[in-house]
Amino acid sequence: MSLQKSILIVFAFLLFSCNNKKEEELVKRENELLQREQQFADKEAEYESLLKMRDSLSALVQTKDTIAEIKNWPENLAQDWNSKMVCKESNCSNYVIGDQRSENWKFTSDSTGIYANVLNNNKLIRVFKAQYDPDKILLESVKDSTVKNVTKFNVMLNDIKKNVIKGTQTITGQDNCKAVFSVELTPIQKK
Repeated sequence: MSLQKSILIVFAFLLFSCNNKKEEELVKRENELLQREQQFADKEAEYESLLKMRDSLSALVQTKDTIAEIKNWPENLAQDWNSKMVCKESNCSNYVIGDQRSENWKFTSDSTGIYANVLNNNKLIRVFKAQYDPDKILLESVKDSTVKNVTKFNVMLNDIKKNVIKGTQTITGQDNCKAVFSVELTPIQKK
């Protein structure tokens, strides 16, 4: 019996050691697979990052091309204009349908872009960042970080003639109230 016990112990040891080797091989393969998956994930993340960089560079080049095209207003626009605005629609408490406003607008440009400055009694009250193409002018109020009021002014001038420009101004106030004004600009006659 002692020989049988010895044989059983040796057999059990061999069986246990074979299972251990198989388990070690399995763990080793699993680790190698995890390393390959991590390498693949790293390469995929790098690829995604490169795609984003390519897209942002492409957008930057397109933006630069657009900016390079329009650095100045056309001569017929780069002047002072009288504005007449009439409120056509409003759910804001400080704008009533029929309200009329008059201001002076000046289309200007500098190295950073094209703008429209709005003056009242020779005092600058608003600056619009502009986008221009021959069919329309889009203006968006420049945010003033010193003012708590979050009123946004957007203007679309889509009827552009030599001596009159027409469009609409949309004012979005606090609590998302909205007022829409018709806008008519006429050149200020030089004295």
